[in-house]
Amino acid sequence: MTKTGLAKAGRIAPLVRAGLIAGIVVAGLVFPLVALAGAGAKSGADALQSMPEELIEVPSAQTTYVYANDGKTLLTTFYEEHRKPTGIGEMSPYIIKAIVASEDTRFYEHNGVDAKGVARAFVANQQAGGVSQGASTLTMQYVRMALRDGARTPKQALEATEQTTARKLREMRLAIELEKRISKDEILERYLNSAYFGHRAYGIFAAAEVFFSKKPKDLSLTEAALLAGLVKAPSAYDPATNDQSAATERRNYVIDQMLKIGSITPAQAAPAKKSKIKLKLTTPPNDCVSVPKKRNDWGFFCDYLRNWWMEQPAFGKTSQERMENLRRGGYKVVTTIDPKIQGSAMKHILDKEKKKSVYAHGEVVIEPGTGRIKAMAVNRKYSLNQKKNGEHSDRRKRDDFKGNYPNTVNPLLGGGDMAGYQAGSTFKIFTMLAALEEGMPLDTAFNAPQRYVSKYITAPGPATCGVHWCPKNSSASMSGRQTMWSGFGKSVNTYFVQLEQKVGAEKAVRMAEKLGLKWRTEIDRTLAGPDHADGWGAFTLGVSDATPIEMANVFATLGAEGKYCEPIPVRMINTRDGESLEFKGKKVAGPRCHQALRPEVAQAATDAARCVTGYGASKGSCGGWETSPMVHAVLNRPVAGKSGTTDSNRSAWFCGFTPQLAAAAFVADPDNPENTVGTSRGTISKFTVAETLKDALKGKPKAKFNPPPKEMVYGD
Repeated sequence: MTKTGLAKAGRIAPLVRAGLIAGIVVAGLVFPLVALAGAGAKSGADALQSMPEELIEVPSAQTTYVYANDGKTLLTTFYEEHRKPTGIGEMSPYIIKAIVASEDTRFYEHNGVDAKGVARAFVANQQAGGVSQGASTLTMQYVRMALRDGARTPKQALEATEQTTARKLREMRLAIELEKRISKDEILERYLNSAYFGHRAYGIFAAAEVFFSKKPKDLSLTEAALLAGLVKAPSAYDPATNDQSAATERRNYVIDQMLKIGSITPAQAAPAKKSKIKLKLTTPPNDCVSVPKKRNDWGFFCDYLRNWWMEQPAFGKTSQERMENLRRGGYKVVTTIDPKIQGSAMKHILDKEKKKSVYAHGEVVIEPGTGRIKAMAVNRKYSLNQKKNGEHSDRRKRDDFKGNYPNTVNPLLGGGDMAGYQAGSTFKIFTMLAALEEGMPLDTAFNAPQRYVSKYITAPGPATCGVHWCPKNSSASMSGRQTMWSGFGKSVNTYFVQLEQKVGAEKAVRMAEKLGLKWRTEIDRTLAGPDHADGWGAFTLGVSDATPIEMANVFATLGAEGKYCEPIPVRMINTRDGESLEFKGKKVAGPRCHQALRPEVAQAATDAARCVTGYGASKGSCGGWETSPMVHAVLNRPVAGKSGTTDSNRSAWFCGFTPQLAAAAFVADPDNPENTVGTSRGTISKFTVAETLKDALKGKPKAKFNPPPKEMVYGD
């Protein structure tokens, strides 16, 4: 060849090289079109043009974290896919280098589609007569994940993951467009937050936690290489097996790739490949049954929170939508439970009734003025495993049924479908409030005989005189002239039956409903209905069922001077974006309160309730003695409340309150309501409430109750 010819060839060579490279790129983009079964070039080109140019990304499922009221103590998590987004700046540099080395060594050189890789895969696939190589870049893999996670139907999910040329073509187009919009680092961040690493770990945060109990920023070279190797086939390379040879081989492959592209040095690679896999496996809690063992008693509060969540329209139109939102929404939920108050309540409960006792002893503590639930404690273990539970408390030998002690997930304290327990004389508060609201003053007096023949008609029984209900007092010392102060302080049945007759039983029933009680049994719903409520004379003595959370909140309303607040288990709910969750312009976690009683009515009822505890009324006479003097003696600060015991001592209650906190405690047999708790357990609820409130209020000012105005004391 002449010099001229050589010169021309030299000038043409760069053009040829450029043409060849361009040809490979074009081939890489066009080969899926040609390969479309039964499609010509024109139809393939039309298909390309009709595909979307921009990736519509639906937020991936994220874990919801639930904390105690300090916002730090983890209660549990809820998730469908355990994932917590992490910024690339919070990831170890090793994991970024490892994922590039193992999945896409030319990641920083291509524009979303690796032309060389596509050409190589095209040749390999042609030779194999099928799909043997994918040529998917990290960007394309992320696009596939995003399409999968955003699928709304099974068909869309299949289209996002099926091994077809059409799917690959769509991924290519979207990958190219995505790289025009966001940086390489953003793509890597999204990829590492979306990838599945096995063991229900979605994203690098969950993977680091599950396999090494670490944060992503703390991953070492060998740990990062191991995790990067998992995304290709999490099950095949699972290191949490007896045989770690496949996992080790895959990890070392990743390390070799990192060395090959210069991400690490030979001095780093050699010892890393020789090291053994060292795991520190963690199983993140999921749902209420996964509450940490040392805080197992929090499970009942968690259960209440979940039931509450399922009733909130802010989280969806149906219960299914709301549960999906909880398990996929990535919320940060700061609850109202106070670890110190919960711990104190649990201690005092177990001091009196052990977990293996047939009798349930529980307590709920609520903050007046907000409705925030501070504690929900009961002498049970929150667990689904009931194999070693005791017999049913009716003592019958039945192999097909166990009692719910010590293990149970039944909502013993409220918030579920359990009816509750007969609350006894605590219900006298509703009759007194109805009377006060109707204008009857505290000094309303009746002569209270040992037995009183009421106007209420009832079926034959021990408390029947002819056809009339005629209840009696628990002791002869209650007989004589009584007012609301002494009648409430001594819990005089025959006084309150007369007060109920005067105000009307239906008004007492409606007062209970106003303060949050719900009727969960058929008989309670019937008797509370408009056709029967006014004849429900026994209502004032607490023959209806109620839950501890309802009764604690009734007395919290008095502590807040008539301001009723819905019991609420949350203090803060933030979305995945860190914003406070709102619904119809209001914070979902905010107190939900309204003035249910006139302040003076609540003040008057509180003055009478002071007689119960031994604290004494501010205006009138308590009658010389009271049912629960130990409460003030233990607490040594202003306190009011009401005790309650049902017929034959089937349950024993105490509800106590200060201006700062209210509590209700009970003891009963949830398996067999007819099983008597005995007189020996008649006072334990009183001591539990007093001791819990004492611990909870230690160091806090001794807030005083406001006395009622004169018209509430003596009338006009």
